[in-house]
Amino acid sequence: MRFRKIKNLEKRRESCTDYRIPYKKIEDLDLKNLEKNYSPIDLSTVFSKEQPLVLEIGCGKGQFAAEYAKRHPDKNIIGVECVPGVLVKACEKVRDAELDNVRFLEMKAEYLPVFIEKNSVCEIYLNFSTPFPKYKKEKHRLTSPDFLKIYKQLLKNDGFIAQKTDNEPFFDYSAESFTANGFELSEVSRDLHNSGFKDNIVTEYEEKFASQGLPIYRLVAKLKK
Repeated sequence: MRFRKIKNLEKRRESCTDYRIPYKKIEDLDLKNLEKNYSPIDLSTVFSKEQPLVLEIGCGKGQFAAEYAKRHPDKNIIGVECVPGVLVKACEKVRDAELDNVRFLEMKAEYLPVFIEKNSVCEIYLNFSTPFPKYKKEKHRLTSPDFLKIYKQLLKNDGFIAQKTDNEPFFDYSAESFTANGFELSEVSRDLHNSGFKDNIVTEYEEKFASQGLPIYRLVAKLKK
């Protein structure tokens, strides 16, 4: 997916420094042996309060993260996004709303096991992740077995993953992947907006797809006891 260039990107990024979590980048990071580089970020220096930790992986322009933070002041949420021009808009949204319980990490999800403490996350949100429909791109799907292995490391024992998408084949793939890799599914909906679910936070993509009359798919996955 291509993204438009953002004017004055570096200047805008600098103005949002307080909302981006700094971390020491590791050269030649070996994704097959992340354990040797394990160096979790001290979140006590990031958030003003020690509260349950939530991740949104692929946070886009921050609409979900900002609204989640407003609705849940008793939790800290980190939005993870690897596209600088997109992330700066998320930071600006949170800065303008003066929210102190949401911050952002500019990184690929593959690196999270290095920088996020093990068994520290209570909720993970995957909102409208790129479906990568071609089979050769399966490993890039955020619900592929390799990514589920990462989430297992990060989640608390009673934690969960919530996924939303407009892509039915991707949703079916994800449900099968979760089930095959030690997760139990609940709250499965193939038409979220007509399901009666009352706590939904609408994302930018969700607004677009729903306005086109497309159904929104949602599920919750928890590790089997």
